[in-house]
Amino acid sequence: MTLYAVGDLQGCLEPLKVLLDRVAFSPSRDCLWLVGDLVNRGPQSLECLRFVRDLGSSGLSVLGNHDLHLLAVAYNIERLKKSDTLQPILDAPDRSELIDWLRHLKLLHHDQARDLTLVHAGIPPQWSVRKALRRAAEVEAALREEATLLPFLDGMYGNQPAKWNKDLHGVERLRVITNYFTRMRFCKADGTLDFSAKEGLESAPDGFAPWFSHANRKSRGHRLIFGHWAALQGQCDQPDVHALDTGCVWGNAMTLMNVDSGELHRLDCKRPEK
Repeated sequence: MTLYAVGDLQGCLEPLKVLLDRVAFSPSRDCLWLVGDLVNRGPQSLECLRFVRDLGSSGLSVLGNHDLHLLAVAYNIERLKKSDTLQPILDAPDRSELIDWLRHLKLLHHDQARDLTLVHAGIPPQWSVRKALRRAAEVEAALREEATLLPFLDGMYGNQPAKWNKDLHGVERLRVITNYFTRMRFCKADGTLDFSAKEGLESAPDGFAPWFSHANRKSRGHRLIFGHWAALQGQCDQPDVHALDTGCVWGNAMTLMNVDSGELHRLDCKRPEK
């Protein structure tokens, strides 16, 4: 069995299929990990959801911020944005099944045998992998329980609190956990988040640095795979951290990684003309 991982799809299914054909991927033999943001901005959000769902046990995805946005729209918490390409999902005959499948995905997945963790945006410096798994489980439970689903979706938007505090409770506690795992790029060593900068490493605000670069990072030494940050173009200066979002939906590239060998397969993506 070969384990592969791929960066953000964001509604771009055809490039993924090309890459999987290139490596002769077989669901009966191999497994595919996805870093989240399966949907939005690209032309095939509905097809991406169906494809990943239909992989069954041969596919595993964590949730990204665009996937959570889809859930909020589907439950009438949030309105569609002008740039969203989610309407085909909302109109699909299997909408209910897809949305239910999506809200049962994890925020964080850890393969103990490989000591390998999959997450959309990252793990804040102050959390070990073990602690991150416990915090992720809180949000996962809120998404899966009918009684807590809508209150969570209604309260997950916002940039505050900007830093974790163990005394946080309720929606504020879940919001900061969600922001770490699905929106984080730059932070301070104590985990204080900044959401103003979204470009490359050189755009870090004063006092902030990429989450993976802090010397005190407690997940250091454990292999991590993440997406979300297309501006990095897959460049990360940490040997234990693999950045796989290379901006296919923006006309750049999609990157597929053979997790066990480290071999990267890259496909240039042409942005559709408007």
